[in-house]
Amino acid sequence: MKSVLVLGAGLVSGPLVRYLLGEAGCRVTVADIEPARARRLVEGYPNGAWLEMSADNERELGEAVVEHDLVVSLLPYAHHVRVAGHCLRQSRPLVTTSYVSEEMRALDAAARDAGVLLLNEVGLDPGIDHMSAMALIHRVQEAGGRVTHFRSYCGGLPGPEANNNPLGYKFSWSPKGVVMAGRNDARYLDDGKEVFVPGRELFGHRWRLEVPGQDAFEAYPNRDSLPYVERYGLAGIRTMLRGTLRYPGWCETLKAIADLDLLDDRERDDLADLTCADWVRECVSNDGDLRRAVSERLGVSPDAPVVVNLAWLGFFNDEPVGIERGSNLDILAKLMLDRMAYRPGERDMVVLHHEFEVEHPGEVSVPVTSTLVVLGEPDGESAMARTVGLPAAIAARLILDGRLRLTGVQIPVSPEIYRPVLEELARFGIACIERDG
Repeated sequence: MKSVLVLGAGLVSGPLVRYLLGEAGCRVTVADIEPARARRLVEGYPNGAWLEMSADNERELGEAVVEHDLVVSLLPYAHHVRVAGHCLRQSRPLVTTSYVSEEMRALDAAARDAGVLLLNEVGLDPGIDHMSAMALIHRVQEAGGRVTHFRSYCGGLPGPEANNNPLGYKFSWSPKGVVMAGRNDARYLDDGKEVFVPGRELFGHRWRLEVPGQDAFEAYPNRDSLPYVERYGLAGIRTMLRGTLRYPGWCETLKAIADLDLLDDRERDDLADLTCADWVRECVSNDGDLRRAVSERLGVSPDAPVVVNLAWLGFFNDEPVGIERGSNLDILAKLMLDRMAYRPGERDMVVLHHEFEVEHPGEVSVPVTSTLVVLGEPDGESAMARTVGLPAAIAARLILDGRLRLTGVQIPVSPEIYRPVLEELARFGIACIERDG
């Protein structure tokens, strides 16, 4: 029986662990700093075990890696390179769902020399987005055509019936990571022109997007899209954009919060007696009507929808901020989680939408779309957990079965990876619908 070490027992780990224990029939050890979380994931499985472990403990990490045939890291991305170092020393393959960092990329030559596969970006976004796009791109190229424009959008959102707050977004865990992602600079190619968007302006750089069968969304660019011209084999393409989807309300509100300088992460220890109104007042330097001062700072009226949203978040309340030490980002995360958490029985939703312009010799350009919509289960597995965890689990099984013989630092853009992963995902009802025209 093949063995897998799963590092991290967070909210996306359940479907991955259950697939490996059940469908793949592996012996699985889940390691987490909170043993109760790890224990719950393997309860009832004779081939499951749990381990209390901190990822910062190098000795324990090394001992755990060597005792298993493969490692899946669901830890925060900052830990992946250290885990990869142990995998290289012990000749163990590694699977992650995170973007390849420069530090991870630097391990490519060593991994190839050692004959070890370090497979990254095999979740949802990144992951299913790569695989579903490459399946269509390669099919077009094999038929003698080419893709001239490509736009890809993905969002984890409340299901339609749970979209019941003015920001159009909800959280299962701390909002800090989601908000921090909105501070990243972005670059993309738009009809031959390179566009750069500073992180501070990201939420203002948005547009309306229609997705078949869904309500209208807002989209904004996600990180640096330009490297994917080469990674997707699309030399000469005129448009390359990877973007994020949100319901209307989110972008306008986050832009206002950024304009108020409330997204910084500088630590402070004087928050114990601070109220929400005091916190906001610091940023507008006003002792009078706070709502009017914020409105003037933003250049809108006091009853504008974005000001109403800030009021709904508690920005003008005299309640304590709720933490004694932290940053502006921590205060915002606390306010959001208090008001924007999923309620019992509410479902989340994942939407992935690709837009292609395809040309074949002697024919006019044809638009093609590819769309994936997955809904979570009420009080069960979330759509996000399934679409992040299952691709990684399937890839791990393929490696253990000897069906993936690649080495080095890889992402799932080759047919050897994406074809069997997409086929298995379809068996679980996770499949894109393609439309022409």
